[in-house]
Amino acid sequence: MTERKPTLRERQRAGTRRVIQEHAVRLFTDRGYDTVTVAEVAEAAGVSAMTVYRHFPTKEDLVLIDQPARLIAEKVAASPATQPVVRRVGGALVDAATVLIGDEGDEPAVSERFLLDCLRLMVSTPALRARHLDSQYALQQAIVDALGLDDATTHDAAFRAQAATSACLAAMHTALTRWAEDDGQTELPDLIARALAASFGDVVATGHRNRGGHNPPSGVLPPSPELRPVDASEKKV
Repeated sequence: MTERKPTLRERQRAGTRRVIQEHAVRLFTDRGYDTVTVAEVAEAAGVSAMTVYRHFPTKEDLVLIDQPARLIAEKVAASPATQPVVRRVGGALVDAATVLIGDEGDEPAVSERFLLDCLRLMVSTPALRARHLDSQYALQQAIVDALGLDDATTHDAAFRAQAATSACLAAMHTALTRWAEDDGQTELPDLIARALAASFGDVVATGHRNRGGHNPPSGVLPPSPELRPVDASEKKV
């Protein structure tokens, strides 16, 4: 069954949303988030303030990117249910980053510079940090839902799935912060894979290859069936 293609109206709406957000992030980056008004964003984008609010209900929403959440949830849902949770979630995080900035798949790639600007704004602006935490909680819940836990899942198993998802997102946040600090010099999917490997050892095996066709510099070790960090005494010398 083929996926439904977006209508002309949907494409136009997406295009308008993209233009508004690009102008907003540029103005926020150049002049500071707190000093730029929504009216100024609207003027720069060539639309009315009402149109801006129709696409972005709050000023904070202008800096948030909704593509990653959709991609991650879709990839988690498509992953084998027999795999450990951290492998399903970790693989989805790496794959989604690859699609977003690597021109792979059907989802339009996002400019690395745009992503970097959004990250820096969220790190440096208190109001955006709070909004980012809200979006991370929503992403965590979307991932847990995408895991497809049935009604027979025990309360403890659901708790462990939530904890594992939260740990994966924490590793991704560390990778995103380093990526922003390094001004995007290292490929984001590689950084996420390395952060996951540092957190979980050989539990997460994403199979990700960088743009040159090689494995990430750190290597992601072979799969392990257990959901636990690797103990230091178990590491090979």
